[in-house]
Amino acid sequence: MRNTLVPGLLLLAASLTLCAHPVHAAPGRSRPLQVRDLLAMDRINEPSLSTDGRWVVFAVSKPDEKANRVPCHLWIAGADGSGLRRLEAGPGRHPVWSPDGRWILFESTRSGSSQIWMTSPDGKEVRQLTSIAGGAEQPLVSPDGRLLAFVAGVYPEFDGRAFAESDSLNRMRLQELERVPGMPRLFTRLLYRHWDHWVEGKRQHIFIQPFPEGVPRDLTPGDRDAVPTSQTFSAAPDFSFSPDSKEIAYTATPVPGREEAWSTNHDIYTVSVTGGSPKQLTTNPAADASPQYSRDGRSIAYRAQRRPGYEGDRWELMLYDRVEGTTRSLTSAYDGHVGAFLWAPDSRTLYFETEVQAGNPLCAVTVRGNDVRTVVEGRGNHSVSISPDGRTLFFTRASAVHPAEIFRAGTDGKDLRPVTGLNDSLIASLDMPAPEAFWYTGADSARVQCWLFYPPGFERTKRYPLIMLVHGGPQGAWSDSWSYRWNPPLWAAQGYVVMAPNPRGSTGFGQSFEDGINGDWGGKVFVDLMRGLDTVCTLAFIDSTRKGAAGASFGGYMMNWFLGHTGTRFKALISHDGVYNFESMYGATDELWFDEWEHGGMPWNLPQEYTRFSPHRYAQQFRTPTLVIHGAHDFRIPETEAMQLFTALQRQGVPSAFLYFPDENHWVQKPADSKVWHTTVFDWMEKYVRTDGGMPPGGR
Repeated sequence: MRNTLVPGLLLLAASLTLCAHPVHAAPGRSRPLQVRDLLAMDRINEPSLSTDGRWVVFAVSKPDEKANRVPCHLWIAGADGSGLRRLEAGPGRHPVWSPDGRWILFESTRSGSSQIWMTSPDGKEVRQLTSIAGGAEQPLVSPDGRLLAFVAGVYPEFDGRAFAESDSLNRMRLQELERVPGMPRLFTRLLYRHWDHWVEGKRQHIFIQPFPEGVPRDLTPGDRDAVPTSQTFSAAPDFSFSPDSKEIAYTATPVPGREEAWSTNHDIYTVSVTGGSPKQLTTNPAADASPQYSRDGRSIAYRAQRRPGYEGDRWELMLYDRVEGTTRSLTSAYDGHVGAFLWAPDSRTLYFETEVQAGNPLCAVTVRGNDVRTVVEGRGNHSVSISPDGRTLFFTRASAVHPAEIFRAGTDGKDLRPVTGLNDSLIASLDMPAPEAFWYTGADSARVQCWLFYPPGFERTKRYPLIMLVHGGPQGAWSDSWSYRWNPPLWAAQGYVVMAPNPRGSTGFGQSFEDGINGDWGGKVFVDLMRGLDTVCTLAFIDSTRKGAAGASFGGYMMNWFLGHTGTRFKALISHDGVYNFESMYGATDELWFDEWEHGGMPWNLPQEYTRFSPHRYAQQFRTPTLVIHGAHDFRIPETEAMQLFTALQRQGVPSAFLYFPDENHWVQKPADSKVWHTTVFDWMEKYVRTDGGMPPGGR
């Protein structure tokens, strides 16, 4: 891998001879980042450009600590940033425009359940469009403005009836489940629960109705999802209208349905808006997803993987020719993932999100294929829209030291500038040094990238305790982007130098590097991490006697692996939602394809593969004080993994604590819970790692 500069950041030499100048705060910044700042920020997402290109509507979430929730409302601004205001349409998210630009459609729970609503751009007129049992999501209006499509979860046994009857039966079933707390459920197959909710036999179907009002019709009936239950395969939109408004293309889940928990074989289908039998376009045994029609109607672009069962496989951008019935890859020569994408109005170019060496640039490729070019460099660029004339991109953009705002740039990459700045004044008041990036040599002489985050007022002549943060996934990365859950600058504000490495398995460094963790969770990636730790500990400003480490998901697994393999190297560890016992994990997780790919099959056939890198086998070597954290609604890595770990620590007298969240899933998202999480986490590291001599800890 080339030893290249991460855009906009300083590159440290392989020997870690750091830049001679100290890291200074920007002028006017005066205090450390605090937890209360995270809870005060406007969380911007889902920008949607009006059809005339004059306005951008977007969702803004704002934590309410007292109510312990994060309500979301719609805001609107001119394409040049003028006229910024909140729409008085009540709570809402996922905004989209009607083709004539007269209405903004969105999801809202203001009537009790999630339903589709619409508002005029001035916010003066608000109307509810659906009232379907179980709720409606993902609104989309046909190009001719005559039809509304949306997604609803329904029980397939009520298909084939008139809507009024089937909706009544669905409503009665749901009310019965809600009316009797603790009511027994009978499950007859997997996937009966997913992420943090019980699926209970419902299917995600696409409904269609006249716009703005009319009786809905189930366009995709049957015992099969027409929109993936698992967001692993989603890069919105999951379905789209043809330009002539005559059909819809969508992503269907595996057949037979009983294989949904262990198969990644999703396919693209089309169906007439008048109903009837769907047409299957793809037969790829791996995942196909996110179909979008070209503006001229000639093609359907979609994302696809090649290896069945492997959710971390490279996503390519595919092109299906509707006239010839042929398919080809536009990015077969591009060694990176294609994320969310969109067509340019001329139907000759597509723009997509990707990852490159800890950044999230926006790229373009033409229908000729394999001519990928970078349009907007690095940082955290997401949710891209394009102006009607095809000359301007609108998107959210964040960095490691600034939460997302809406930006715009020309499709030539020029004239990059902000549209919003809701968090600018708060960020300007903070002493939050930008991170530095460097490369070091990991296992098998591989080049590994890592970030260093510095505490407020950092001085290279002083010595600081060190915290290593290990990311989740494991197909993930610490990128130059903002996080409200695991925020490295906030950790640094407690008085630590923070290292955030991207070892084997990290995304954005080529598929071979990402594949390097497959079946090897405690192998090369562990060596990568330890060599990074050794390298950073040679720096004069690091107190190598005071080291801690923390991580969630795969990062939590690695903390559990550290427990059995690093002796007393760390003063303290924090294991959040980590795998402890691979065999018990397999029997209780929701998405079986992940473990079956990772271990080559099922545990009763390959017991040695499930135990080889399982942390529970090394429990007798646990010595490091460890804080264990888990949420009761985590169905990806079930809570019993944490309970087993805590038992092993307590039974052997290892200093430990168990922070348990009865109402959280794989993530901690509720504001009051987040405050407890941060306070407990920082107190744990303060007790075991940070002592007098470093910078005073930042505010909590």
